[in-house]
Amino acid sequence: MKDALERLADVDELDIQTSRWRDAIAGQIEDIKKLVHETSARRERYKVDVPTSHNVAVDQRVVALYANAAKLVGMEGPTNELVGWLKDNEKKLKVVSIVGFGGLGKTTLANEVYHQLKGGFQCGAFVPVSQKPNISKLLHSLLTQLGCGQPFHDCELNVLLDQLRENLKNKSYLVIIDDLWDVSAWNIIRCAFPENNLGTRLIITTRIKTVAEACCFGHHEHILEMKPLSEEDSRKLFFDRIFCSGEACLGQLKDVLVEILKKCGGLPLAIISISSLLASESADQKERWENVLNSLGSVSGTNLTLEAMRQILNLSYKNLPHHLKTCFLYLGMFPEDSEIYRHQLVRLWVSEGFVSKARGQRPEQTATSYFNELVNRSLIQPIDIDTNGSVRTCKVHDMLLDLILYKSAQENFITVVDNPEAIIGPLQKPRRVLFNLVSATLPGDVSVPQVRSFANWRGSVHIPSLAEFKYLRVFVADFSSCSADGSQKIDLTGLCKLYQLRHIWIRGCWKCQLPTKIMGLQMLETFDIDGSCIPTDIFHLPCLLDLIIPSVKRLPEGIGKMASLQLLNHFDTLHTSLDSIKGLGELSNLSTLVLRTVFSEDVDMDVLNSSLAKLSNLESLEIISPDSWIPEALTLSPPPPNLVKLYMIKRSHVPNWIGELHNLQTLYLTVEKLEKDGVRILAELPALVNLKLTFDRALEETIAIDGTTFAILKLFHISCKNMPHLTFQGGAMPKLETLSLPLNAKGWKQEKNAAPTGIEHLLALKRISVGIGSDTESEQRSAESAIRSTISMHPNHAHITINIW
Repeated sequence: MKDALERLADVDELDIQTSRWRDAIAGQIEDIKKLVHETSARRERYKVDVPTSHNVAVDQRVVALYANAAKLVGMEGPTNELVGWLKDNEKKLKVVSIVGFGGLGKTTLANEVYHQLKGGFQCGAFVPVSQKPNISKLLHSLLTQLGCGQPFHDCELNVLLDQLRENLKNKSYLVIIDDLWDVSAWNIIRCAFPENNLGTRLIITTRIKTVAEACCFGHHEHILEMKPLSEEDSRKLFFDRIFCSGEACLGQLKDVLVEILKKCGGLPLAIISISSLLASESADQKERWENVLNSLGSVSGTNLTLEAMRQILNLSYKNLPHHLKTCFLYLGMFPEDSEIYRHQLVRLWVSEGFVSKARGQRPEQTATSYFNELVNRSLIQPIDIDTNGSVRTCKVHDMLLDLILYKSAQENFITVVDNPEAIIGPLQKPRRVLFNLVSATLPGDVSVPQVRSFANWRGSVHIPSLAEFKYLRVFVADFSSCSADGSQKIDLTGLCKLYQLRHIWIRGCWKCQLPTKIMGLQMLETFDIDGSCIPTDIFHLPCLLDLIIPSVKRLPEGIGKMASLQLLNHFDTLHTSLDSIKGLGELSNLSTLVLRTVFSEDVDMDVLNSSLAKLSNLESLEIISPDSWIPEALTLSPPPPNLVKLYMIKRSHVPNWIGELHNLQTLYLTVEKLEKDGVRILAELPALVNLKLTFDRALEETIAIDGTTFAILKLFHISCKNMPHLTFQGGAMPKLETLSLPLNAKGWKQEKNAAPTGIEHLLALKRISVGIGSDTESEQRSAESAIRSTISMHPNHAHITINIW
C-alpha cells in the first residue's frame, strides 16, 4: 500500500476519480496517525498499562497463611472434632461429610485432617470432584494415589471400579472426596470402596446439605457444618495477612476495620481477599481502607449469597492493573480444581502476548513477577512452596473461578464450550475456547478462524478441524483419558499449517498422528509432548524456548542451531550423535537441562564435560542414569557459574567437584555410600538450603552431622533401605526447619537399631515427617515408639507426621 501511494504521488496528472480516491486515502491515513499520536500521548500522560519492571517476590505473609494449615485461624476446633470422629474404634467403613458455604475452609480442613491421619492407614488419596466431574479421570487419580498400579487409559468405568475394589479389599484406607456437587456422582464413586471392616474412612466436602446427608447414609451425627469465624478469629486472620501478627495497633483504623469485617461475614476467603487487597497498598492509610469499605456497598455479612461473595471478590479484581486482569482471567482456561504449574502458566502468558517487555529482563522473569503479584493478592492459592519461598504450583478457589468465568463471558475473553446449544450471540465468535464437550461437536454457525487459544483438557476427539483455525497461538490438548479407537488416530497433522502458533502442549500422543515437519511454525516458543517421535526439522525453529520431550530417545541432528532454547527435557547421550553432544554446548541461553546418560564406550565424556562447561546460563541440571551408575568421568568442573539446582540419580559417592558449586541451593543426590569427605563437601556448600539424600543400599556406617555445618540448610530429606545411624551434634544445621525421614524398619530390633539421635539440637526445626515401612506390625510399633521418643526431646515441639506403609 505504501509503495502504491508513493507511485501515485509521483504521477503528475490523474483522472478525477483516481485523484479523489488518493485524497480520501491520504486523509484517512492522516486521521489514523493523529489518533495514534493522541493515544500514545494519553497513555504516557496517565501511565496506562505500564507495569513496573522490577522483580516482585512472593509475600512471605501469604506463604505463612498456607504453609501450615494446622495453625490457621479457627481450624483447631473443627480439626479436633473431625479427628475424634475418625479415630474411634469402629471397624466398619465410616463416611464423614463437611458441609458449608464456599470460602469457609472445607477443603483446608479436610486437607489438614488428611495429613494428620493418613499415616495410620495403609494408603490414602485426595481427589477433587468439581461441578461437572470427569469420573473416569477421577478414578484414574484414585488408582494412582492408592498404589493400585497404572490403569489402562481406555478402561470402562466398571473395569476401573472393579480394579479399585480388588486392590482395596484387604487394606485400610483414608480417602478425601473434595467438592462433591450431586448425589449421582457419589453413587458411582462410592462403588469403588469395599466394606472390609478394617477401619476405612472417607471424608466428603460439599456445599449442599442433601448431598452431605446422602453420603453419610442417614447418619446425621457424621456431618460437620462449617461455621463462619468468630469476630475475634476474623480479626486475627485479617491481622495475620496484613501485619503477619494476630495483633496490631490500629488507632484511627479500628472503626473501619470493624465495618469491613462485618461485610466479610466471617468467611476466611473474603477476609483474606480484602486484607490482601489492603496489604498490596500502604496498609495504614485510612482513606484507602474507607474506599474499600464504601466499595463493598450493600454487601451484608449476616446473610452472604453467591452474588454478595462475587461482589467482595470483584473488588480485588477491579483494583488489579490491566496487565494483571488479563493474566488473572486466563486462569479460566484450566479445569476446575486443577493444580497449575507456575512455569506452564508463565509460558502461556508469554505465548498469548500478555507480558510487556521490560528492560534487562526476559519475558519469563516479568511474567513470574505477575504470578507473584497474584499470589500476594490471594487471587491464586499456593500449593507447592519451595524452600526459598517461591511457589511452584497453585490452584484457583472455585469461588474465584466463578468470578473469572463470569467476567470472561461478559468480555468474550474465554468461551467455555460444554453445551453447544448455549453458544449464542457474540460468543459465536470466541477468542479463547475451553473445549469441554466429550461426545458432541460445535454447531456449524460457530466461527473459529479468529480463535487465539484452544484448550481441550477432557480428551474430546470431536474437536473442530485444525484447518478452520487461522490465527491460533496456543494449542493445549490432553487425549490420555479419551476412548479413541486404537485403529484410527486423532489427526493433528494440520498443526504444521497454523503459522501463528506459539505454544503446543499435547498429552496422549500415542493416540494422535502428529506432523513430521513443522518448519513453518517460525513463531513457536513451546513444544511439549509425551510422544516418542518429534518432527525432524524441530531445530529449525528460531524462537523455540522450551523443548519438553521426555519420551524421545534420539534427537534429530542440528541441536546447536537452537540458540534461543532455554529449557531442554531431555537429552539422551546414549542415543545421540557426537555432533549433537558438541552442539549442546552451543545452547548459550539454556537455563534448564534434563540429561540422561549411562556408562558406555559410545559416549565421549570429555566432549560432554566440555559442552556442559560452556552452558554459562544453566540454573537447573538433572542428571539421570536409570539402569546404572552415572559415570565417574562426568564432571562439572569448572561448574556453570549460575547453577542453583542439581539432581543426580545415581552416583557411587559424592563427587569432589560438587564442592565447587558455590551458588547451589537445591541438591537431590542418590548415592551408594556417604563417607566423611562426602559429608564435609556437602556441609561446606555456602548457599545450600534444600538437600535430599537417597541411598541405594542399606547403610552400616554412622552419618554424623557436626556442629556449625550446613549453615543455612532449611530442608533435609534422607532415605535409605534400612534405618540409618544418623546423629546431629550441637550447633548442626542451625536454620533447619523441615526434616524428612522415610525409613525402612524391616528387621528392626530395639537392642540393635537406634533411631536418629540429637534431633533436640536442631533448634529451628518446625516440621518432622517420618515414614516407616516394614513387614510386621511389631516392627512398625517398635520403630515408631523409638522415633517418637527421640522426637519428644525436641524443645520446640515441632509438628510431627508419621506415615506407616
